[in-house]
Amino acid sequence: MQILITGGLGFIGSNLVKYFLKNYADCQIINLDAVTYAGHFENLADIEGDKHYQFIQGRIEDEKLIDEIVSGRKFGPVHGIINVAAETHVDRSITDPAVFAHTNVLGTQTLLEAAFKYGMGGKASASSSIRYVQVSTDEVYGSLGPTGYFTEETPPAPSSPYSSTKAGADMLVRAYFHTYGLPAVITRCSNNYGPYQHPEKLIPLFIKNIMAGKKVPVYGDGMNVRDWLHVEDHCQAIALAFYKGLPGEVYNIGGNNERTNMYITKLILSELGKGEEMINYVEDRLGHDRRYAIDSSKIRRELGWNPKYTFEVGIHETIEWYKSNQTWLAAVSKPHHEYVAINVAPPVSGLTPAATR
Repeated sequence: MQILITGGLGFIGSNLVKYFLKNYADCQIINLDAVTYAGHFENLADIEGDKHYQFIQGRIEDEKLIDEIVSGRKFGPVHGIINVAAETHVDRSITDPAVFAHTNVLGTQTLLEAAFKYGMGGKASASSSIRYVQVSTDEVYGSLGPTGYFTEETPPAPSSPYSSTKAGADMLVRAYFHTYGLPAVITRCSNNYGPYQHPEKLIPLFIKNIMAGKKVPVYGDGMNVRDWLHVEDHCQAIALAFYKGLPGEVYNIGGNNERTNMYITKLILSELGKGEEMINYVEDRLGHDRRYAIDSSKIRRELGWNPKYTFEVGIHETIEWYKSNQTWLAAVSKPHHEYVAINVAPPVSGLTPAATR
């Protein structure tokens, strides 16, 4: 089975590529990634020579490129698409929402159209040969009060430009299922943590700052609550949704590990031998959601998903990973133009500038 995974050089995407190659011997992975600031070849350096893996540099909103891949003209038939590619950082979406709309909404529509076109021959039927999974986020649900959980029936109420574009993409996926019969599934996850996460995100940023002797920026009072999910447990859930998920369904994926940002901050400080003098309280983010919490009973019940990581084990291993991989941390922290100059080949003839990397 040949599977197109988009955004495979990023945090979740790179872990997902490795998960499939490790656990499904019959799969062939095509990784399409734009090599933005959040995508790094270092994330997949250990599988570059794998005969079951092919990298393509490009964007999901590039209709010509997507058509050539999904049609099978270049690498043979594509049997599934898992869309992980997205602009994801809320702060960046506040300052530049247009790029989020372009990638997250238009890019998703481009993938859906190709899946419909080549999986179904232009005929609405639930028997399409191309399965589609949209990797989304619990942020599409908005903010929770002090009690309760997001379920699959919770109406979307996004608060940021980022979450709004992800919600818009989800609605397109839903439309392609209901209108055209495309066998598509949506997964919505809580906050991920684990190895290879870009250091703009809370946990790796705080680890990086503390190891460099810098203070860590805490928004507002630090009491915003998130449900933390280890990335490997997330990858297992995505794979189950791909192989076993019922078309048209949404599956929430949560770690049942609600923690305040302040709790996470103090835990990291303690693990690295520092005190609260390293905290720098900063003005709260615009439209900052107070609490997220996922009810993941549906995917547990229907698909048999069971996370293997407790938060205590997972966060300790994650901190140790960043401590032991400071060369990686330094490489991915370089300004993007410097990283591209060193790592991305100039355009050549053919499908992609870096198809043979």
